[in-house]
Amino acid sequence: MLSATTLATRPEFTVTTVNCRSDHTHLSAPEVRDDHRLVLVRRGRFRRQADGELADLDRTVGYIGTPSEEEGFSHPAGGDICTAVTIAPHLLEGAVSPRAVYVDARIELAHRRMLTAAAGGDIDYAVTEELVRLVALAAGRPVPRPRPADRVLVTAAREAIIDGAPESAGLRSLAALLKVSHYRLSRVFSQHMGVTLTRYRNRIRVGQALDRIIDGETGLADLAAHLGFADQAHLTRTVREHLGHTPTALHRLMTSPTNRTLESRTGVALIVAPQTPAALPT
Repeated sequence: MLSATTLATRPEFTVTTVNCRSDHTHLSAPEVRDDHRLVLVRRGRFRRQADGELADLDRTVGYIGTPSEEEGFSHPAGGDICTAVTIAPHLLEGAVSPRAVYVDARIELAHRRMLTAAAGGDIDYAVTEELVRLVALAAGRPVPRPRPADRVLVTAAREAIIDGAPESAGLRSLAALLKVSHYRLSRVFSQHMGVTLTRYRNRIRVGQALDRIIDGETGLADLAAHLGFADQAHLTRTVREHLGHTPTALHRLMTSPTNRTLESRTGVALIVAPQTPAALPT
């Protein structure tokens, strides 16, 4: 079952929140789209096959789609919530290639800022500006195309880290969980994702910190302990390294009544979606 909520629309773009409640494990029948779009996962995970190539998508990997691609979707982990943005190519000052993209913490923050702008209602300036910034950042973080066996290994590592598996607390224990050497896991992960496992794990923790800050969390010492940082200073350094802001600055930047109201109503953050909701991933 699919539902979609349009957050902002103009002739050049449409921003939509998409909630897919599905658990089919097989790929859907292939469809051909006619738009440029960026899709970012807010919650959950799913799989996309485009022109014969599989990509496993979650909060840290989204995708850019282009016209004439043949794509299908499966949801082996259940439903998901995404932001879908369709955008006219001329807003990007150049062509956008279809690809999976690594969603680092700065892209996630840009995603949240676009959502905040959409809640504020200033579509012609604030939303447009944040949208262009978001897409430009995402277009610059392509994920290399791995061998199928490497893709499965990297996906399993990502899932363990995102889900907070106890074994993901260390490289050796994570490698043991996945039944590979820690050397191979580290090498393959870095080659495929473009970042080390250490940075990826910190990116996940920074995203979790951002969630809590947006929800109004102000006790940074408790937050640091909950997320596994050595102390509050370690949390602050890591957040600033990934986002360019301290937790206190992020609280001022992102905590607003309109943002909280929209989150509570839609249950999702911003997604770039196609013009026709029925054509979105199911």
